[in-house]
Amino acid sequence: MEFRATEISALDWSGDAVGIGLFEDAVELTGPMAQLDEKLAGSVSDLIADAEFKGKEGSSAVTRTPKGSSIRKVILVGLGKPESLKLETLRRAAATMAKLAKKEKSKSLALSLPVFQDSADQTAAAIVEGVELSLYQDNRFKSESEDKGSRLESVDLLGLAGSEAAISRARNVCAGVFLARQLVAAPANACTPITMAETAQAIAAEHGLELEILEKEDCEKLGMGAFLGVALASDLPPKFIHLTYKPEGEPRRKLGIIGKGLTFDSGGLNIKGAGSGVEMMKVDMGGAGATLGAAKAIGLLKPDVEVHFISAVTENMISGKAMHPGDILTASNGKTIEVNNTDAEGRLTLADALVFADKLGLDAMVDLATLTGACVIALGDDYSGLWSPDEKLAGELKSAAEVAGEKVWQMPLEEKYFEGMKSVVADMKNTGPRPGGSISAAMFLKQFVDKTTWAHLDIAGPVWSDKESGYNPPGATGYGVRTLVNWVMS
Repeated sequence: MEFRATEISALDWSGDAVGIGLFEDAVELTGPMAQLDEKLAGSVSDLIADAEFKGKEGSSAVTRTPKGSSIRKVILVGLGKPESLKLETLRRAAATMAKLAKKEKSKSLALSLPVFQDSADQTAAAIVEGVELSLYQDNRFKSESEDKGSRLESVDLLGLAGSEAAISRARNVCAGVFLARQLVAAPANACTPITMAETAQAIAAEHGLELEILEKEDCEKLGMGAFLGVALASDLPPKFIHLTYKPEGEPRRKLGIIGKGLTFDSGGLNIKGAGSGVEMMKVDMGGAGATLGAAKAIGLLKPDVEVHFISAVTENMISGKAMHPGDILTASNGKTIEVNNTDAEGRLTLADALVFADKLGLDAMVDLATLTGACVIALGDDYSGLWSPDEKLAGELKSAAEVAGEKVWQMPLEEKYFEGMKSVVADMKNTGPRPGGSISAAMFLKQFVDKTTWAHLDIAGPVWSDKESGYNPPGATGYGVRTLVNWVMS
């Protein structure tokens, strides 16, 4: 699919379908839109009347134009109130237009949407993301592709000439999102610690990143007892992945991104029971998926920032070698952990990953993890929880997420909640009381950060969607990649 930024308007464009965004209660056609309507023999005004189109956000309508017209189909999408226009509005509008154009078997599409805050580049990027992400299909595990219809071949961004660099950047970011979606959607017999390491190797080779893979013996030498305790029961070897992007010249900042990498989580000896969603525990590496997706995007974009991408990858399985409830593990910073629940394993792997990252001399770091069901109970499926003792870093991540259209909500780091994780026989337990479970999990992670400015994102809710939502088809969403890239590039 080819994207083109052009200065022409819908009035002068010709092709299969034109998508037009209209604000709420402002659907009376004037100026160029009235001229376009006249050119198309009243097709636009007839569509507005027949569909009772009011321009409400998310509404849409489509019609065929008279035979012989320069444009075959007209697609209208509502943008809501003008004062409420956001980049996310444009992203979703573009997604709706693209999906309708595909349904109508259009090969060429032109999009006529308003410019957000006089920024043609931001507008173009949002439009491209909406189109690319909404048309994504993953047919890797199907015997026959479900995508048998005609495909969009070209998309023209009307009135956005000069935004070619923004289009290229958006497509590179989408490439990272696609990788994250593929990793998260892959079943545990296809996405393993070994294949995750191979994916990191491919990113390093293709985009010039440095790569360090720590094997089990290397992790033992570094004292990563928490990570290796989780890995004990798996027949597959654990892999500790450390990818590094270094720019030419002196980096403006040095940042770290750490992703939880459980390629499957059985719960261990605290096995997940009926109704636990164990069949979906392939998504428990969603943080690592976003981390590698961001690494791919950053490798393509090549910013002036040094970025370290880290994940301690393993399975949490059951065997005679498995860690027991009550076992005491020693993390690589010397702190001891009483395992009172083997199904709270992600924080154990993150503990050693955070200690490792904390020693790299970073300016800031963020971890992403499908860490707690408690976060989903608190915030639902659309929001990730954000914890950080540093308000500046929290603000950077919230701003990056706002531009991406990925929802985050800052949560409290309540020191008092760590009291419930105190152990009689060790420095701490790996779980605390049920109330405030996502907060106590964040407090656990905080024990393994000493010097570096740090934030934690619990992405358990938005990493997967069973139904289509905006520009996310059903399945893995690739959540976090665009926020991370925006943060790095800011």
